[in-house]
Amino acid sequence: MTTLTKTSKKTRKQGMLDNVMRQFDNAADIIGLNPNIRKILEVTNNEFVVHFPVRMDNGEVEIFTGYRVQHNNALGPYKGGLRYHPTVDIDAAKALAMWMTWKTSLAGLPYGGAKGGIQLDPSNYSLAELERITRRFTYALGDNIGPELDIPAPDVNTNPQTMAWILDTYMSTKSPSERSTNMHVVTGKPIGAGGSEGRDRATGYGVFLNIKFWAEHKKVDLKDKKFIVQGFGNVGYWAAHFLEKEGAVMTAVQDAYGSIANEDGMSVEELMEYATANKGSVLGFADAVPIDKNDFFALNCDICIPSALGNQITAKNAPKIKAYLIAEGANGPTDVEAEEILLKKGIDILPDILCNSGGVIGSYFEWLQNRNGEIWQLDEVMAKLEKKMGESFKRVLETSQRRKADMRTAAFIIAIERLEEAYVQRGIFP
Repeated sequence: MTTLTKTSKKTRKQGMLDNVMRQFDNAADIIGLNPNIRKILEVTNNEFVVHFPVRMDNGEVEIFTGYRVQHNNALGPYKGGLRYHPTVDIDAAKALAMWMTWKTSLAGLPYGGAKGGIQLDPSNYSLAELERITRRFTYALGDNIGPELDIPAPDVNTNPQTMAWILDTYMSTKSPSERSTNMHVVTGKPIGAGGSEGRDRATGYGVFLNIKFWAEHKKVDLKDKKFIVQGFGNVGYWAAHFLEKEGAVMTAVQDAYGSIANEDGMSVEELMEYATANKGSVLGFADAVPIDKNDFFALNCDICIPSALGNQITAKNAPKIKAYLIAEGANGPTDVEAEEILLKKGIDILPDILCNSGGVIGSYFEWLQNRNGEIWQLDEVMAKLEKKMGESFKRVLETSQRRKADMRTAAFIIAIERLEEAYVQRGIFP
């Protein structure tokens, strides 16, 4: 049984890397990307694997494996999240780091792409153990991260507290006179530790904004539209929160524990209150009934928001999808074969590198504030985020129409062309 599980995990992660390479190749072929630049972008710059010991609460020592992949920094410092999950390995980190390069390039940010994390299930460890694991991982990475080199952020199963531990550990390795100048080594920090107003909701708000921009373009009224959300963490919750404010109705949610549905709708805030009190699980929520996890994507709805892990929408479940819009809150939730099926069915897809880029844009705002010694108010951050996301959406839509390509291909074309221009102008050293 264990062997089968390991094999399926490996296939899933290899699938993500295969997906991102196929998406890249497709766009690179369309634009006739310079073959030499193609060679550079196909590989990662640096890959770090660190094994480090941590003492557990019972006094025993456990060895953990951590990863950090730096894909490309032609446009600026590496940027990308750290996730704590059993599926984290070098292939997963490579795929996610590549997606970050395209995402930051598409958003017009002065960043490259990186990703990493630790292979563990955080629910198996106490808060004190997670703090020691995080601090030891930061120490093991050493000077391979830094405010002008590689700037981590929260991702799956990590949060502002995780970032605060990384910040404190990293700053402690610097001389006293240098410590305050390293505040921007991570983003997604708690407000009191140099974080930015609005960073908590930036990714979910960005997903919502893309849905809103799409609806305005299609002349669709979001009022009373039914939406389903896979993953009710930070991204899924905030996307649902803002959609509900527009009058849309959440009819189903799936998380790691199970799936629930109510065709008449359920309150986003009430479900979040319940899940918070129920160790993060939506199962057992009084205003919904449990459903089979395999029936989730086949539910009747207008909008589907996958905001959990990669490769959730596959050739197996794509034919059953009834939504006419998929807004990708997660990274790589739709595999290549599934996307072909969905596009043939006339379903619109707001691709991850556009749809969930609110998080890295919010991170950029935090980094800027730390760097310049500024503090922006929430309304200022949200207005800047809406402006930046609106510009990105418009560019992708125009490219999609001009090239007669789907939205993902258009997004990749814009991202790759910006990198190509940087290499053409700068040349290759020496």
